[in-house]
Amino acid sequence: MKVTKAEFIISAVGPDQFPVDALPEIALAGRSNVGKSSLINRLISRKNLARTSSTPGKTQQLNYYRINDDLYFVDFPGYGYAKVSKTSRKAWGQMIESYLLEREPLKLVLQMVDLRHPPSKDDIMMYDWLRHNGLPVCVVGTKADKIPKTRREKHYKVIKQELGILPGGLFIPFSSEEGMGKDELWSVISSYIENDEDEEQPEI
Repeated sequence: MKVTKAEFIISAVGPDQFPVDALPEIALAGRSNVGKSSLINRLISRKNLARTSSTPGKTQQLNYYRINDDLYFVDFPGYGYAKVSKTSRKAWGQMIESYLLEREPLKLVLQMVDLRHPPSKDDIMMYDWLRHNGLPVCVVGTKADKIPKTRREKHYKVIKQELGILPGGLFIPFSSEEGMGKDELWSVISSYIENDEDEEQPEI
């Protein structure tokens, strides 16, 4: 997809602040510092539209970015950050669960995991929960450029095995530095948006 327009819309703290224009929404979930902001910036070919928080994992907001007036990227708060209180984690969990289960414009969840390390308990829990609830999910393995090319396949295998990604499940290695996986990820995103548009076409 060629991005000609991208803008930050709102940091929503509740459903009453979610956009009402019914554009398709692509959610981005992952641990703090997994590279969500960098991925957004690479996908839209901008350097700093999406910015990392100075207190990663602490902000309990859904950051909405509108792309080409065609869709939204919805950047979730990072999970698994040690300095977040139990009360904050509970509030984060309730907001995210409500969004994922009830938000009609949501078309796909991009779950991001750091390729350099095996998936964390939070990563596994999130993936299992998404699958259990029948939500469409694509796992994006970030920071591929940090791994020597000769070892990447081994890391991909670990991610797939630990998460339990079945044959045919969506998994895309990605590098915000090199642009690796950019076209493949846009292809997946576009397919979910186009399928949604096809379903909404009236019968003749």
